[in-house]
Amino acid sequence: MTQSEKFERGLKVRREVLGADYVDGSIARADDFMMAFQTITTEWCWGHAWAREGLSRKTRSMINIAMLTALNKPAELRLHVKGALTNGVTVDEIKEILIHATTYCGVPAGLEAFKTAHAVLVEVGALPATKSPPDTASV
Repeated sequence: MTQSEKFERGLKVRREVLGADYVDGSIARADDFMMAFQTITTEWCWGHAWAREGLSRKTRSMINIAMLTALNKPAELRLHVKGALTNGVTVDEIKEILIHATTYCGVPAGLEAFKTAHAVLVEVGALPATKSPPDTASV
């Protein structure tokens, strides 16, 4: 498979998981410098890893939530919580992933992940809005 074919395959999967508006916007905003990253992520992450048949997209989403919690990367976690919902991961499954990840990654990383996921789930209507946001202070 050529790099161009891998990019096209990755672009298709990426759009299906993250949404065409998000993906197309990211690519449209990329200048020559950032397009290098867009190419890498589209080919490697989406055209190679995500396009493989060995794991379902749901399983890949669950793994990503745990890994992004471990890495304490809330911006990417936010994106992948949305993608996980698209891939059939339930709110309860997201909660259980975060509980499990908190146990192994530590409470500060877990707190950040729970706050990020909660905000996304409220934003997309998967959870009801609360009268006040969850505590944003550390525990």
